[in-house]
Amino acid sequence: MSDIEPQDMNNATDAATMPARLEPGQPAPDFTLTAVEPDGSQTSVTLSALTTAGRNVILYFYPAAMTPGCTTEACDFRDNMARLESLGYTVLGVSKDPVAKLQRFRERDHLSFPLLSDPDLIVHKRYAAYGEKKLYGKTHVGVLRSTFAIAADGRIELARYNVRAKGHVESLLKRLG
Repeated sequence: MSDIEPQDMNNATDAATMPARLEPGQPAPDFTLTAVEPDGSQTSVTLSALTTAGRNVILYFYPAAMTPGCTTEACDFRDNMARLESLGYTVLGVSKDPVAKLQRFRERDHLSFPLLSDPDLIVHKRYAAYGEKKLYGKTHVGVLRSTFAIAADGRIELARYNVRAKGHVESLLKRLG
């Protein structure tokens, strides 16, 4: 099973309309998204509210809840929450999935961090986490597995695009630690 939704395979786009990738030192684009919390409640999460409160944030974008790669990555974040929190980070996972699917994902895999729903891909595009990618030698448009470390001052500390699901969190911990 692939992390690509069928509608992604058919999207065509002009590369010129794709947003530029974010770089360390740039301000992180602010957003407010609906979130499924670890306890199953539904809230809104605003990035600037977290950073204003002095929180560092790991913001990661994944293609589709409950697919093999995305499950591996989410469980890796879950299993390393204590280490990430000890470094002062709050983890937020973002996908285009509807809230109901995020609820099932959270429950099935006992995820211990908020899952944010961005069905219109607005935040994905602001972070350049949606764009052209290659799959089986063909170029198409879809969600780019991407991770950002955002400092409490609201600036990007680290921007990684097209990351691998397996081993990504360990690599991130080495870089941040």
